[in-house]
Amino acid sequence: MEKIGVVICNFNKVDDLDKCITSIMESTYQDIDIYVVDNASVDDSLKLLNEKYSDKVTIIANKENLGGSGGFNSGLRKALQVDYKYLMCVDNDAMLDENAIKNLKEFLDKHQECGMACAKVYHTSLPDIVQQYGITIDYEDFCVRSPYEGRLEDGTMPEYVYCDAVPACAIMVKREVVDKIGLLPEENFLYWDDTEWCEECRRAGYKIACVGNAKALHAMGAKKEVVNTFPTYYAWRNWIKFFVKYTPEEKIEEMCDTFLNSLYTIIYESLYNDEPTRIKTVMAAYDDAIHGITGKAKEGIIGPLNNSYLRENEIVDKYSVINIHTNGYEESANRIAKRLRDIAEKKGKKIDVVEDLNQEPTIKMCEFIFTVEDLSRKTIYVDTDDNILLTEEDLYFVMNYAYGRETFMKAQKDLFMRKVKELREK
Repeated sequence: MEKIGVVICNFNKVDDLDKCITSIMESTYQDIDIYVVDNASVDDSLKLLNEKYSDKVTIIANKENLGGSGGFNSGLRKALQVDYKYLMCVDNDAMLDENAIKNLKEFLDKHQECGMACAKVYHTSLPDIVQQYGITIDYEDFCVRSPYEGRLEDGTMPEYVYCDAVPACAIMVKREVVDKIGLLPEENFLYWDDTEWCEECRRAGYKIACVGNAKALHAMGAKKEVVNTFPTYYAWRNWIKFFVKYTPEEKIEEMCDTFLNSLYTIIYESLYNDEPTRIKTVMAAYDDAIHGITGKAKEGIIGPLNNSYLRENEIVDKYSVINIHTNGYEESANRIAKRLRDIAEKKGKKIDVVEDLNQEPTIKMCEFIFTVEDLSRKTIYVDTDDNILLTEEDLYFVMNYAYGRETFMKAQKDLFMRKVKELREK
């Protein structure tokens, strides 16, 4: 058997880490060395590693948090000192099926054209639902898409899929690929590092695959703000960075228009919802991206969220029965219904949330409140970003959205285009 070096990157997830290591140690493919990188955790992660696994894994304790890319690279550098044919990256909140490592290795052995292979990933909390089975890079909307995301596992999906990118939560890579393209882009700190690594792999002439009989569960902390704008900064900066670097020359202007439109939207929404910290963070991410500034965010860029939910509180105070017409946006409707119930409970108030299509709605779900044409205020509109059109003052924001966007685009486009050109010439 050929030995495989498996690297786990951990930060403050001691319980998940324990399960992750256990799942790997229970693999049917046993000729493995496990490297666990701890990114300066402040929980009991190092205690767990030293007391339970010190004789079973190689522990690498970073003195500071180097992010996902820097953490994985710490382990990969150590593993590269050994003559492994294959290396593997596993997130600390992932658990591998007992046959995952064996099946990924067998796939790469058989498919010489393939440089990286990833497990088919399911949600830990919903193990029959696919989280990821191949990612496509979209140069029309300048984003990434996961065609099988959210699919119920019914046995009808392909045995494997070739794709543009895969996440680093359960990925095996050929040593020859790493020797050729290098490690993960450490300057990203986190987010988009795996996508960029995959892009470099493809540009080096290798294919990338997701393998159906190699399965993994992944909790995946979503790139969504909870208490502060930490994920916002890295997601936006590295998203812009990726497409500035890889977008085909003939699509540069289209790319700039798309990003400026998206930037304006999140800025306007943040102003609408009284979230000045998000505006500051997003603009810093944009500014750093177009000036080629990477690594860990500078002091003062990331800050706490307001989360005042003023409109939700006003709705709860006014109504005891709320009729929501989902209008095809069930997930968003369920989210706002739960929030209203939670707020009502904290106020010691009972509230009924129903859907009665025979009655005029209290709330009607929509794609985007700033393009709603009904300004009568007889109905409360809530969109997929949880923006709420409720008050008379809200109407002024809706009416000024289009004009503000045109002003922002004209003010920023020449700058963005010029900085993109400079970055691509470096």
